[in-house]
Amino acid sequence: MRAVVPDVGKVAGKWSRRASAASQDYTDGVNTTAADWQANTAAAAGAYKQGVTQAANAGRFEKGVARVGTAKWKKNAAEKGPMRYSQGVSVAEQDYSSQVAPFLQAIGSLDLPPRQPTGSDANLQRVAVIAKGLRALKERR
Repeated sequence: MRAVVPDVGKVAGKWSRRASAASQDYTDGVNTTAADWQANTAAAAGAYKQGVTQAANAGRFEKGVARVGTAKWKKNAAEKGPMRYSQGVSVAEQDYSSQVAPFLQAIGSLDLPPRQPTGSDANLQRVAVIAKGLRALKERR
């Protein structure tokens, strides 16, 4: 006798209704957990590296990309992206500010060679000074 399973549309609809109504449960879970995310995540670094390496060696990244395809990516990006993007940017403004500040300060502290006429190869030296300064800052962080 075959197993009786519900209609996929009903299952998906129920999942969507129930998951959409669970935002407070999600918030409560984040706020009340006793787990130390930072310590637990850092402790899992080896497992993460091993898992990513295994997935890469098995070609799972490419398989996932092929399974989704450009059409689904575009659909999801167009339908979900704009709202999530603007909300994420708004929430992250302070983090962005604190993260970009050291780089802007580093650039502002550099002594650049004089600007030359547009298109001059000498202007690449200005870029090189900035690149080296930013790289040094990144290596110290």
